[in-house]
Amino acid sequence: MKTPSERHSVQAVERALRILVILAEAGAPLTLSQIRDRTELNISTAHRLLHTLMKDGFINQDKDTGKYLLGLRTFEVGHAALYAIDVRTTARPFLQELVDRCNETVNLAILDQYDIVYIDQVESQNMIKIFARVGSRGPSHCTGAGKALLAQLSEREVERFLQRKEPLASFTAATICDPGKLAEEMADVRHNGYAIDSGELEEGVRCVAAPLWNFENRAIAAVSISGPHTRLTDTIIRERLIPEVLATAAKISARLGYRKK
Repeated sequence: MKTPSERHSVQAVERALRILVILAEAGAPLTLSQIRDRTELNISTAHRLLHTLMKDGFINQDKDTGKYLLGLRTFEVGHAALYAIDVRTTARPFLQELVDRCNETVNLAILDQYDIVYIDQVESQNMIKIFARVGSRGPSHCTGAGKALLAQLSEREVERFLQRKEPLASFTAATICDPGKLAEEMADVRHNGYAIDSGELEEGVRCVAAPLWNFENRAIAAVSISGPHTRLTDTIIRERLIPEVLATAAKISARLGYRKK
């Protein structure tokens, strides 16, 4: 049961989102009175919410007319969502082809605040298979997709990640928790073009991943192949899965507009 404070917070979020949707649908700046009428909020509540949204850059106010319009922050959020949708739609047929060739589960993931988020998945037909729920989050330092994307960050971003106050969490005996060793691992990933997770998040599970690049030459997602270590042996990974995941990543990246320099 929500407390009065919690109910008030949820209500405030709902009202603020309603204002953003109304401004987006209007397609033109609106006055405070127009926003009040369309949201059915009282004038003081509407003004307070607008002020908060303005402070965070989600809404701007025209100095000459006093009307309100969407700010650049909403564009940034929408643009980020668009990237995720585009890469998922573009990658889907290639993920299916990869599963058909390797018969192991294939994931598509993005990096969000140094966490990995799985945005799509195609499961294998094996009775014993590895899968992560689409929409779930996971640590980046001990997953194939996470390391593949961490390695593409700028030196400054990598340093910021490694120097965080929170220590790198340990999940198995194989988890890399030492920042120095992880930095070396990411250097290898950048050089090789792929990352491997050998039971670092979950014992007995292995993963091979490669980053996906877009038209801005940015790594925006990663494709990975996961399975039990009994099937993903060193030989299978080296001779079959690494070439397959690199080839798939290259095809998807090309569709996303990437042109290798």
